[in-house]
Amino acid sequence: MGILWSRYVYVNRYKAKANPLYTKLHDFVKHKDYFVLTTNVDHQFQLAGFDKSRLFYMQGDYGLLQCSVPCHNKTYDNEELILKMVREQKDYRVPTQLIPKCPVCGRNMEMNLRADDRFVQDDGWYQHAELYQEFLEKTKGQKLLLIEIGIGFNTPAIIRYPFEKMTYLSKDTHLVRINKDYPIYPQELVGKAISFDEDIDIILDEIIK
Repeated sequence: MGILWSRYVYVNRYKAKANPLYTKLHDFVKHKDYFVLTTNVDHQFQLAGFDKSRLFYMQGDYGLLQCSVPCHNKTYDNEELILKMVREQKDYRVPTQLIPKCPVCGRNMEMNLRADDRFVQDDGWYQHAELYQEFLEKTKGQKLLLIEIGIGFNTPAIIRYPFEKMTYLSKDTHLVRINKDYPIYPQELVGKAISFDEDIDIILDEIIK
């Protein structure tokens, strides 16, 4: 991890402010029993005020490092390191001594992002996976609205397909799909799902109303 990653993580994870869209979404759900399942890795949900215990970052977090092998299933907070790398970089280079090394095997560290089978699912990952499952169990037999925003076909098995299945299997579950490029849903969900391909801001305003 060198200058490109350090600058990118700094801008998108530590310098970034809450996107108004996320703030609007938080205002909509903050007084409701909600849970967020996300493939985002930029921390925007927490910046907007979402309760961390109601979030499951399935694909990793810009704020975490892992061993590149990996030799063990643990992640490490990178804020202090990233800020130092940004401060000390010169001529588009990061001092060699700041390149993070695994404290166990000494190999290079890398971002905790799901790119291949080396992705580390640490204790925190499994804890939030369990919280998500507990939420699903708790809401069985209750009215449940699934709001899916911007989920295409890069990783449909994580959110898109499971949401369709939950909507199909439960008479009390309905799906709102907001997606400019892929708004369609299966014929079997007619009457239980609705989709929009318009601007997300406009659609959220209408849902909130």
